[in-house]
Amino acid sequence: MSRLAISVAVGLIAATVLWAGWRVDWRMSAWIATAAMFVGWTWATLGPMNAALTRQHARREDPTHGGTGIVVVVAALASLSSVIGVLFHHQDHALVLGTIAGIVLSWAAIHTMFATHYARVYYGDPIGGIDFHQSEPPVYTDFAYVAFTVGMSFAISDTDLSGSRMRRPALVHALLSYLFGTVIVALFINLIAGLSS
Repeated sequence: MSRLAISVAVGLIAATVLWAGWRVDWRMSAWIATAAMFVGWTWATLGPMNAALTRQHARREDPTHGGTGIVVVVAALASLSSVIGVLFHHQDHALVLGTIAGIVLSWAAIHTMFATHYARVYYGDPIGGIDFHQSEPPVYTDFAYVAFTVGMSFAISDTDLSGSRMRRPALVHALLSYLFGTVIVALFINLIAGLSS
């Protein structure tokens, strides 16, 4: 069973438990638990890997393979609906805190998913596509650096992409990050303005 499938199962269980005791939307609770499990478990597993393990793992597992990446992205974007809902119910502090947690975890899940995808593309055939300007082969944290840099700046910083097979997902990632960031910032400013009035 994949990390994502187990994360979804944990999310649904957590949603049931949380929904029974809190006045937080069960869908938001499910997404928060799922995303937290997915991001936490992914980095607890992949973060310590050396280059050889990264290469071996990236070649055999990619959560973006088979549509799972689409599920993560759609679920993360669906969390935007909770922000819109909070705009109309901002007096409910549990809902506001849940929304903030959902936004942060959605953001982390998107970039985690892209980091693993970059690793798979890099270690595919032929190897390469990102110049990290280092002699040692890249590890998952190097791919996380690329993914979170694109996620925060909508661009590549001190690494260089070479070839369409790496530029294509980077373009999708940058556009998705820009959309996510712009909508979130606009809605969050509205939320803060609503809370202060």
